[in-house]
Amino acid sequence: MFKPLPPRFRFFYHQLKNQAFNYLDVGSGSGSPHKTTKFFPQVHYYGIDRTNYRNSDEDMKLMKAYYEMDLTQLQFDAIPNHFFDVVMMSHVIEHLHNGDKVIEGLSTKLKKGGKIYIEYPGLRSTKLPSMRDTLNFYDDDTHVRIYSVAEIEALLKKQGFKIIKSGTRRYWPYILALPITLITETLKKGYLPGGVFWDLMGFAEYVYAEKE
Repeated sequence: MFKPLPPRFRFFYHQLKNQAFNYLDVGSGSGSPHKTTKFFPQVHYYGIDRTNYRNSDEDMKLMKAYYEMDLTQLQFDAIPNHFFDVVMMSHVIEHLHNGDKVIEGLSTKLKKGGKIYIEYPGLRSTKLPSMRDTLNFYDDDTHVRIYSVAEIEALLKKQGFKIIKSGTRRYWPYILALPITLITETLKKGYLPGGVFWDLMGFAEYVYAEKE
């Protein structure tokens, strides 16, 4: 079955899909190396996570390097500076009490002209219905802090970034596919997961920026 491009890739896919580039995935579990290399076959994939229990042996082999660390400790010296073309932080900072400081620390890892994509559940998510697999911010007890577009934009501008795109994530390929997704996800999991409604109900916010 056809699956649309994951929304976290949408802003740089056409530019980089056939190029070799250095990619730092902050929170690299749940098969992310396999998913990323599927869409970017020439990518040089580098991953960060607290533990590697969520990565298969095949995923580990797809990485150029893997950094196992607690991001909240802000100890990023092992990661090269001014090296990456893309830094991906998709649904990471909401799990960190000092996610703003983590963004600052990792922003030095990007080359000039490099891009950063940050996605997280916004304030709107606190008012959504509760569902299994998270539709309300508080459905996930590892969520510790709510961030906003204005806060992330201001932080990145201070670090020398130009904001390219930001706002509430409303990814139309997912919204249009929702009738089919409701059936397939329910059959696969045995229940209706909250994540299928993220784009329809505006669960997540994002900021996409370029280092000047």
